[in-house]
Amino acid sequence: MTVQLNGVSAETITGAVWRKSARSNAAGNCVEVARLEGGEIAMRNSRFPEGPALVYTPAEMESFLLGVKDGEFDFAL
Repeated sequence: MTVQLNGVSAETITGAVWRKSARSNAAGNCVEVARLEGGEIAMRNSRFPEGPALVYTPAEMESFLLGVKDGEFDFAL
């Protein structure tokens, strides 16, 4: 199993199938995510796909998404 580190070039993550939200728009305002071989989730900026990817554990993503659903990050809108 390959260990992925934060901030690596997204191009170096082999086997990643990147997905973006259906809510993305033509202005490129979206983030893409990919589940990695070891279960981690990688995120990248769709406007800069060769740029850095941040890698999170499933538990980290679950905590973040539950916080989003609870409105904890509404200040960012």
